[in-house]
Amino acid sequence: MYASAVRDPGQIYQTVDLNSRVGGASPHGLVELLYDDLLLALRQAAFAMERGQHERKSERVTRALSVLFALEGGLDFARGGEVAASLSSLYRGARERVTRASIANDARTVLDVAEGIGEIASAWKQIGLATAA
Repeated sequence: MYASAVRDPGQIYQTVDLNSRVGGASPHGLVELLYDDLLLALRQAAFAMERGQHERKSERVTRALSVLFALEGGLDFARGGEVAASLSSLYRGARERVTRASIANDARTVLDVAEGIGEIASAWKQIGLATAA
């Protein structure tokens, strides 16, 4: 009975770590956290695909798709104009590619999506650094 009530210490740490980072984050910082979470989920999904870990793959793909929806849902089309529209299209395309790759168990495509998102995440971080300075 006791053992089933104990959570994985790694999960507890991740939850506490995420809550502490989210709690003090600016809106820009929250998007940065979403990008970090998305990249991690995509890389873990690809790793699971390569190793035939279907349950883990499904969990990580689901997480990646959720973050892509969250990123798109947070876009401000009134203030963001063409940039927001371009990002929306990119996020939709990424969701489609990840979904197809998941069905085909195509880790390479998932990693390609991660690479493209990584470039945007890097640019987002640079904007944050420039505005903080």
